[in-house]
Amino acid sequence: MSTVLDLKGVTVRRGSTTILDSVDWQVNEGERWVVLGPNGAGKTTLMQIVSARMHPTSGTAHILDETLGKVDVFELRPRIGLSSAALAERIPASETVRDVVLTAAYGVTGRWREEYEEMDSSRAQSLLAAFDVDTLADRTYGTLSEGERKRVQIARALMTDPELLLLDEPAAGLDLGGREELVGALSEIAQDAASPVLVLVTHHVEEIPPGFTHLLLLGHGTIQAAGPLEEVLTAENLSAAFGVELLVAHGGGRWLARAARGAARQARH
Repeated sequence: MSTVLDLKGVTVRRGSTTILDSVDWQVNEGERWVVLGPNGAGKTTLMQIVSARMHPTSGTAHILDETLGKVDVFELRPRIGLSSAALAERIPASETVRDVVLTAAYGVTGRWREEYEEMDSSRAQSLLAAFDVDTLADRTYGTLSEGERKRVQIARALMTDPELLLLDEPAAGLDLGGREELVGALSEIAQDAASPVLVLVTHHVEEIPPGFTHLLLLGHGTIQAAGPLEEVLTAENLSAAFGVELLVAHGGGRWLARAARGAARQARH
């Protein structure tokens, strides 16, 4: 099985603060990973590393058979699809939805003087259709709802037909309906054998779509547990990572976590 990500001893420090501490992580072809942990666990920093947008302070990061520090990141980045809040903030509100997706072909977030082929335009339109936002192609990005923006961002992340797709908290800010629509779309991608390797970052187990296979549990910048999803996503592991006693349930392909104290209180009544 081909290795897509291989991190060894990856550490990130900012001054006296250690954000990631000796992270070892391997992701193989065909796997769909969830990166789960509380706020401040180091999830977004980890995504900055594996998207080739940050170098570790120490350790080695092998991404798609390339090594950070020994590769031109501007050649590596188009092979990686990324959807994140930081990237979304750089998308001009006046950009048309079609161009938000199309400009990913050049790795830019605002159309200027680049020229695109008909094949590029067709791919952008088909990706918008795949996420049910093709009717919004001529709208400006700033007029979309938060749920519509999220789906456009993921369509953009797929524009270059990446070998690795990174989704950093794609459901953040969505209402219940928007979240469920997005989870359904991500489940379809996860269960499609032709999809790239997926890494989904979240701090809510309810946002894990069916079809994901592995879990990396982060806490305080270190790996608390990693491996097959059903083996790692336990009440014991989750309670340790989030610092509160939790119960974990699984049914209908979805996961649920709740405080053990609240469950006990309901049982008494």
